[in-house]
Amino acid sequence: MTDQPQGEESAPTPEELREQVEHTREELGRTAEAPAAKARVRAQAKEKVAEIKEQAAEKTTHVTGQVREKAEQAAQLVKDKTPDPVLDKAAHAAAQVRDTATRAGHLAAEKTPDPVREKAATAATMARENLTPLIAAAAALVVFLLLRRSWRRRR
Repeated sequence: MTDQPQGEESAPTPEELREQVEHTREELGRTAEAPAAKARVRAQAKEKVAEIKEQAAEKTTHVTGQVREKAEQAAQLVKDKTPDPVLDKAAHAAAQVRDTATRAGHLAAEKTPDPVREKAATAATMARENLTPLIAAAAALVVFLLLRRSWRRRR
């Protein structure tokens, strides 16, 4: 048994104090590491997202260039294969269509009430400012329609 009366505790020895301090340091180190690890994971996730966005932008630019090039080649091929009289008639018809559309636009503008014209101008401005989301929505619609069409064919 001990020489000390019950209820009294002895003062810790310097060695015990050192052990307690070391134990506390280790606990604090682990506690401090947890938020740092979470911050590293978040930073890595943000870096990965930025990297993926950059890759998608590069791929989009590349694919857009390819599509544009193919469209130009196809247009040139059609133009090369089309006889000159047909090209002349098509150019004349296109000019007539442009003129008729311009006249129709002016007539519609004259007959359209001011509030409707203002709303149309506002909608056109918003469409120009938000071109990317509109293009994305149109692309999503096309993909949806193509998928739906392929599903119907499988049935």
